[in-house]
Amino acid sequence: MQFLRLGPVGDERPAVRTDDGVTYDLLPIAAKISASADVDGAFLANDGVARVRAALEAGELEVLDTADLRVGPPLAHPGKVICIGLNYRDHAEETGADIPGEPVVFLKTPDTIVGPYDQVLVPRRSVKTDWEVELGVVIGSTARYLESEEDALACVGAYVLSHDVSEREFQIERGGTWDKGKNCETFNPLGPFLVPAGEIADPQNLEMRLWVNGEIKQNSSTKNMIFPIAEIVRYLSHFLVLRPGDVINTGTPAGVALGQPEPKPYLRAGDVVELEIEGLGRQRQTLGQA
Repeated sequence: MQFLRLGPVGDERPAVRTDDGVTYDLLPIAAKISASADVDGAFLANDGVARVRAALEAGELEVLDTADLRVGPPLAHPGKVICIGLNYRDHAEETGADIPGEPVVFLKTPDTIVGPYDQVLVPRRSVKTDWEVELGVVIGSTARYLESEEDALACVGAYVLSHDVSEREFQIERGGTWDKGKNCETFNPLGPFLVPAGEIADPQNLEMRLWVNGEIKQNSSTKNMIFPIAEIVRYLSHFLVLRPGDVINTGTPAGVALGQPEPKPYLRAGDVVELEIEGLGRQRQTLGQA
């Protein structure tokens, strides 16, 4: 199953697409699961996936006409957006950074999240806007002080394709933490859909790619993470409580603009970025100017 949210910005409607490609209206059953009547943390925590599967098997959902509907971010009301930096050895090496001994953690604000085909805006005075394809982990149940990787994976509700857009001058050269270069508006396209964790056979073996203006820039696999998903969730749970609807961006492989020879090909208005992860769909954004 693929969980989507379709419609204008701020007025998206939850939907589910089955393996045969048919999309069903999810609003009636979502209203019984979550107070927001949407695909959010409460939906995942309240057995939303199993209840939707049962409703599909019972023929209780109506087919939804998706023609001309915008694809929004597939998660409503995201909580924290927690990001792991330098989680691929080749990415650390290309940027001249040391291989981390523990996960490097920073935060993005939830309002950076936009739909997978929405416009991404190059910030004003930006000269180093960069791309990063990442596997997103959506928490489905509360995680705190976890000890085992098995318990950590049990707290994962879904996986999603995430684009951790970054402004490198703001991030690295302007002092303080990385957050200034990570939280510009539109800097986290998400989607096009959520896939329940139980339907991804091996999240540590997914091909991931990114293109800029048709030229491939990143081509790797989640198997190349330094800290795997289970360890990331376990580790984070000792520093903050992970709650249903939180998103973890698990890092990006080599191939970002920052790691390229001079002149580095940072993004400009008019550029087109496309990215995909095996089993999690494809995104496409045209860059605009803020």
